[in-house]
Amino acid sequence: MGRTLAAVLLAAGLLAGCGRGADESLLDKSTLVVGVRPDLPGLGLRHPDGEFEGFDIDVARYVGRRLGKKIEFTQVLASERLPALTSGRADLVLATLSVTPERKTRVAFAGPYYMSYQDVLVRTDERGVKGIRDLSGRRFCAVEGADPILRLRALSGMTARTVPAKSYDECMRMIKARTVDAITTNDVILAGLIRREGGGFRLVNARISEQNTGIGIRQGDTDGCEALNRVITRMYQDGTAERLAEKWFGGTGLDLSIIEVPQFEGCV
Repeated sequence: MGRTLAAVLLAAGLLAGCGRGADESLLDKSTLVVGVRPDLPGLGLRHPDGEFEGFDIDVARYVGRRLGKKIEFTQVLASERLPALTSGRADLVLATLSVTPERKTRVAFAGPYYMSYQDVLVRTDERGVKGIRDLSGRRFCAVEGADPILRLRALSGMTARTVPAKSYDECMRMIKARTVDAITTNDVILAGLIRREGGGFRLVNARISEQNTGIGIRQGDTDGCEALNRVITRMYQDGTAERLAEKWFGGTGLDLSIIEVPQFEGCV
């Protein structure tokens, strides 16, 4: 699990960013409102009774315990994640929020707390698909507002026909109906879909591009960011990260033999 590396990253996180935090830090609050996805099995899923479950949910609860804070969840869809922070509706966002240069102009990030890769989901009867290029020219479901299909097409020699969808649930309906041949997005999202289905689908384990998932926070809260980085480091040191990955993604075909400590962004 790279515990030595985790200790080094902790030191780096403590040194990064030495300015005064925002006027109000998340550390000043007794209850933290956390924005989470309601629609992704294995990551953030809301049940009819209002309860949430998933990897991100458990990480948020771990963060709350380590900081001595109560946690209150609020659901955020993909397009609502950044506005939830900038409007003050949420104090933190743990909702498959990848760290990108564009997003860092609007919000800040603690962590990342998990490193994943873009992968491809196919039906298990696609026995001839050993690698990503075996799907060249095939039909891929593309969720509107997501950009994995662009990264897929950027691969040398790779072509793909796209069929638009509004959600990954719609993509799953399409692949079951054989109107598409594959779905591509973060491997943990695909693993959650496979776990829910209980069979019939598999990952190609293509590892197309690295995706660092961070805890979104409001800009200027250096103290809160550094505290979160200490908690994330502890999560890897005490084995919680490995345990949660196995709990939510074990048996899906996701490669859990390498659970790497992400390189922190730095609290600036």
